[in-house]
Amino acid sequence: MDERGTTTEVRDRAAAETAAGGGGRSRRVERVMSAINRDPLTAPHRTRNDAVLALGVAVLAVAITLMGGEGIRPDHLGWTLLLAGHVPLVWRRRRPVMALLGVVACMAPYYAFDYNPAPPVPAIVLALYTVAATGAVRRTLLTGVAVLGSTVISNGITDQDEALDSLEISGWIISVLVVGIAVRYYRLYVASIVERAERAERTREEEARRRVAEERLRIARDLHDLLAHSITLIGVQTSVAAHVLTADPERLDRKAVAQALDDIAGTCRTARGELRTTLEVLRAHDTVAVADPGAGAGSVFGSVSGAEDMRGPLPGIDGLAGLAETGRVAGAKVELSVRADGIPPSVGAAAYRIVQEALTNAVRHGGREDLTVRVGLWTADGTLRVSVRDDGTGGDAGSGGGAGPSDGGPGFGLVGMRERARSVGGTLDAGPGPAGGFEVTATLPLSREDEVR
Repeated sequence: MDERGTTTEVRDRAAAETAAGGGGRSRRVERVMSAINRDPLTAPHRTRNDAVLALGVAVLAVAITLMGGEGIRPDHLGWTLLLAGHVPLVWRRRRPVMALLGVVACMAPYYAFDYNPAPPVPAIVLALYTVAATGAVRRTLLTGVAVLGSTVISNGITDQDEALDSLEISGWIISVLVVGIAVRYYRLYVASIVERAERAERTREEEARRRVAEERLRIARDLHDLLAHSITLIGVQTSVAAHVLTADPERLDRKAVAQALDDIAGTCRTARGELRTTLEVLRAHDTVAVADPGAGAGSVFGSVSGAEDMRGPLPGIDGLAGLAETGRVAGAKVELSVRADGIPPSVGAAAYRIVQEALTNAVRHGGREDLTVRVGLWTADGTLRVSVRDDGTGGDAGSGGGAGPSDGGPGFGLVGMRERARSVGGTLDAGPGPAGGFEVTATLPLSREDEVR
């Protein structure tokens, strides 16, 4: 047991060290790639880093000089020109062309005195590469032509036997410039990919926020329709029971009181079931958020989609008969006429909610005991027409507002109905009817099913 435990411990420790080493190497590679992909003109601490790089190149030039080679060994003047030629590299990214001119201004006399030609090469290559990697192609081409032309002409005039050497040098210069141009375009390509990815991420987050806002608005509409309808019915049924109890206490109609109380209990059960369904949707949002609080835009999309999946079947025009019956229980005479078949679920749900809210407002604000509400639905010209008319006395202030006089302020009845209509691309009008009372009419296109949530 001890040997097996020790072996397992050693294996786990080795795996952890390997993973740590791999993670360290991965981070180092990421840092190196980040430095390569970064725009050199906007890199942080570029002057300090270039000063360190210039010092390193100068040390390399000194080492090459001490190793010897062709040409005259530098004297005091040669060392001065060689080391001074590395100073402009400190500002190579801030002023690339000026840095190149500074290097050339120091190295040209160095070569004119026929000192060892190898030591200045790293500084010249670095300056040429910087010009190509940080500027436009036209500037790079002009710089290359100037450098190559001056090199070939000067060598051709001083010593025609070195013409072939000049061509070889020109080839190296062209190679350095081509590498710089390639690196510049690679950085531009990487920057465009990053910019597109960031823009796509912002778009996804904005779309997620928009969908969440729409989902919350839909839930708010459902809660308003549910509570307004149910509470209105409960209030009417309670009034009926109270009237029966107080009208003639000596001849109490127990059957009527029991029926009113049964209606109240049934309305409460229905409202409780619909409210539970809505709260389950809200809990689905909370569960996703708690389970993965840092998942980003994708989790928001998932929570919205999950909420949509939990809605269950949408109410439709098949449920209008039940709405009419609840209106009759509340004391209104409801006349229902439906001449429509094959209605898309989204349009049917919008029509159901519009009729539900209109019936609720009519019962609440009708203002008369023999209230009559006429509900009609029919199809015409590729649309579903909805009409709810009552002969009450509520008028503007009552039937459409969604809040009665006792509520102390305007409600969201008309706003919710118009939002229902707009959610499927339709329109809704509400106001006093031509023969009195209040009228709600809606036109809902039948071809916009995909626009409803």
